[in-house]
Amino acid sequence: MTGRSDEPDARQDSGGFPTGGGADPNAESSEGSSPTGYVAPDQAAGAPATGGHPEQARQYPAYGQQYPQSGPNPVVNPQGNPAASGPRPVPGGDPNQAQSGPYRMPPGTPSGPYPAPGSGSGPYPAPPGQPYPPQGGPAGQPQQPQPGQQPPQPQGVPGWQQQVPPGQQDPAQDLSSAQLLRQSKRPPQSGWRRVLYLASGKTINPGESPADVHRRELIARINQPLYGCYKIAMLSLKGGVGKTTTTATLGSTFSSLRGDRVVAVDANPDRGTLSQKIPLETTATVRHLLRDAQRIRKYSDVRSYTSQGPSRLEILASEQDPAVSEAFSESDYRTTVDLLEHFYNVLLTDCGTGLMHSAMKGVLDVADSLVIVSPGSIDGARSASATLDWLDAHGYGELVSRSVAVINSVRPGSGKVDVDKLAAHFASRCRSVSKIPFDPHLEEGAEVDLDQLATPTRLALLELAATVADDFPYAAGRQQSG
Repeated sequence: MTGRSDEPDARQDSGGFPTGGGADPNAESSEGSSPTGYVAPDQAAGAPATGGHPEQARQYPAYGQQYPQSGPNPVVNPQGNPAASGPRPVPGGDPNQAQSGPYRMPPGTPSGPYPAPGSGSGPYPAPPGQPYPPQGGPAGQPQQPQPGQQPPQPQGVPGWQQQVPPGQQDPAQDLSSAQLLRQSKRPPQSGWRRVLYLASGKTINPGESPADVHRRELIARINQPLYGCYKIAMLSLKGGVGKTTTTATLGSTFSSLRGDRVVAVDANPDRGTLSQKIPLETTATVRHLLRDAQRIRKYSDVRSYTSQGPSRLEILASEQDPAVSEAFSESDYRTTVDLLEHFYNVLLTDCGTGLMHSAMKGVLDVADSLVIVSPGSIDGARSASATLDWLDAHGYGELVSRSVAVINSVRPGSGKVDVDKLAAHFASRCRSVSKIPFDPHLEEGAEVDLDQLATPTRLALLELAATVADDFPYAAGRQQSG
């Protein structure tokens, strides 16, 4: 038989690849069989694909199927070559003349930034006299606010918070009692307002009277913060003007209104009477304190040497034994002050009538303020003025400038003396002047009880204490600078 059996047998191996000389006209060459240029290992070595290894049937697809592509997805070229790699050619014109790279401008067009129509590039020029551009700018640009106009506030933007004007508290953070509690009028403390308030069962509150408001303001001034120990020296060259009584009443006013400790020291070398202004609790004097100074460690140790009155004022008495001839010296006073200032915030010193005794220099050197006591008489006013002259002449001019003059009425009525002119004289030399009216309780010369004082006297003592306390904020700075 000479039919088709005479032609060469185109045998295939188990992988479906031709092994004979007959070639499939539709088969591509080894270079074009895969878009990625894949070549079988046997073909790369130049040997024909022979044999029927079973692994080749699983590794290679059947005849006529494309090889799986590996690597990145090929770029589809509009020119018809899917295997071409490289930059995508620029469309338009002849494909052979299209070039890649920057976009070419038409001839005659300058390169660079796109010019703004009608003006140069750069910031938008504002018309003269206008800090903002005029309204109705180019489309897409936000309108600028006019002067005094609030900018538009974004609504519903996460993280945006409303701006709080300067000087105002943020309502979201202000949780003070003044903001959360309803403000009510203070109940009256005196006068017909107080009677009406109590008679109505506290249902009708007419509020405070001007006198009540003034008294409350004085108490607030007395309670100003105080750092350290504030030392007040009570001076007078003339006896019998009420200096010791003024020391006791001023100290009692401070101690009854302030929460800190107040002590008054009797520095009179001639048997002072300050300890007689409060109930006597101990016979100890300043001499005993100086003797036991090395053993004092806490407040309870000092308290055993002082007497305390109903107003919480404590008094350290001077030596009362006439047989003791040792005078109270400057060194003794400084030691006493150095010891007391660790336990007390306000210290008043009742000085003697002389300015030349040894303790006076120590009193003036450590004093923060002076209180010059003068009666409402001509001779007493001259003695007080002479005291100021002596202080100016001996280098205490600054202390005089922050001193307070007190015109104390020791007798009812002022007679023919113009007290207002006396006050004007001392006001020109001192920081302030206070006038204490005559009070029958103080005239007795016995123990001082603030509750028994007349209303004008209580108000005058409040004004005196508030005037002295106005210097509290400046004392700490002087102590640090000194």
